[in-house]
Amino acid sequence: MLPSRRGRRARVPAALALVLATAAAGALTACGDAGGLRGAGATPAAQSPARLWPDLTPASSPAYDIGEVEHAVVQGVAVPGGDIRRADPVAAVRAEITAHPDDYEGAGAQYHETADRMADCGTQGGRSRCPVLHPYYRDLTGDGRPEMTLGFRLLPQKLTAVRVYTVEKDRLVRVMSYDDAVSAVELAGRTVIVRSPSEVAGYEYRLQWTWDPDQRAMLLTRDEMLRTDGGGKPRKRPSASPSASARPSATASSSATAR
Repeated sequence: MLPSRRGRRARVPAALALVLATAAAGALTACGDAGGLRGAGATPAAQSPARLWPDLTPASSPAYDIGEVEHAVVQGVAVPGGDIRRADPVAAVRAEITAHPDDYEGAGAQYHETADRMADCGTQGGRSRCPVLHPYYRDLTGDGRPEMTLGFRLLPQKLTAVRVYTVEKDRLVRVMSYDDAVSAVELAGRTVIVRSPSEVAGYEYRLQWTWDPDQRAMLLTRDEMLRTDGGGKPRKRPSASPSASARPSATASSSATAR
């Protein structure tokens, strides 16, 4: 089970931001100066990080398994000719549902409506009810072949599952898995970026996954809480409980762009 991202905020030190802003202002003044140098005013002295509790014994191992590495062969889904574009996205989602019946099967399952709506996938007139979103293809591993980025709705919780699949020895392999209330999903270079609403007004979460060749998986390499232009009241997030398969993703739609 993944830990809450709230415990892993990444912030830019205020002192460093002030120093950089002051230096930039001084540089602009100098560029427009026709004569000699002019003072830009007092500059706060840079402060090195203060280490707290220096006598604390460093931890040598994680306290618990947070499931950050996702590398799992998807059973029962064919990849004709090793071409991931020929793999069936709907079959990949059905395979996951089959592998996690407690999450999807029965009226008491948290995502039972997702399983019910899978019957509409591929049927005439059922496109609007099918929970599987349009797949996108881009080389995220650097091997010259595209990976498949796939999303599907987790209902009735109104969450979205984001998955990345690659092909190894003609087998479909899941290398990223994330479920959450998601505002947008983006592909930038060889990274996957997921944006999610925050309970704090005027902020959003921005999470970034990057391919790691040693782990053979997309790893969560950046986890930020960023200021947005919007305001409004704090929002109550839907409860998202990633399962042991470390599945997290978005609300209504993905803004990923195909290559």
